[in-house]
Amino acid sequence: MNAGQSQRPDGACALVTGASRGIGAAIASALAADGWPVAVNFRADADGAAATVAAIEAAGGKALALQGDVADTAVPARLVAAVHEQLGPIGALVNNAGLRADGLALTLSDADWQSVLDTNLGGTHRMTRAVMREMIRARYGRVINIASVIGPRANAGQANYAASKAAVIAFTKTAAVEVARRGVTINAVAPGLIETDMTAGIPDALSERVPAQRPGTPQEVAAAVAFLASDAASYITATTLFVDGGLSA
Repeated sequence: MNAGQSQRPDGACALVTGASRGIGAAIASALAADGWPVAVNFRADADGAAATVAAIEAAGGKALALQGDVADTAVPARLVAAVHEQLGPIGALVNNAGLRADGLALTLSDADWQSVLDTNLGGTHRMTRAVMREMIRARYGRVINIASVIGPRANAGQANYAASKAAVIAFTKTAAVEVARRGVTINAVAPGLIETDMTAGIPDALSERVPAQRPGTPQEVAAAVAFLASDAASYITATTLFVDGGLSA
């Protein structure tokens, strides 16, 4: 490696929030395929998390499932401690846990506004904060925040979701600048229309607005995350990689 680049420390593991299914499960599997032991966080879907762990182990990887709602202010420290105890130091954090509660801006309830912000933005901040001291001490770290094309691009009925994801992008840039000298990179990946349970019910007409003329797959998003978590991405920080088939153009 050239001077200034950092390699993954021996024994470092990855933590992926919201990894019981969809994009999170695909990210956990992609990181495991790259040699990361992976902590698979889930809020309520224990069966899905167990299936993700089983798939990783069947492919020769190492993984464990850990329950915790990242919207709960007490959870991040507990999750990080559990990962330390059972897998080792955290070298990569993927803030993927997300929530939707759609509705027109003028009729969104305070509860629906706050729950989405608490999970999508608050969870991202709290989890990043929980691992950052360790990463700074190690002079190595990869944080990848899952944003959305809906952050910078309007989509009626998702004011709370859009606000949370736009804020995730802004948080990513600012936090990355704060730790760039410490060997820690912080980036965002912004998926577009991806085939998952979370996008079920979105009108087919949206697919026609995608220049690629198709939805993406969770594995395509996971490939972008795995790259940003790799040593090859050591000079990439404070950026957002759109995986959207051209929807943000």
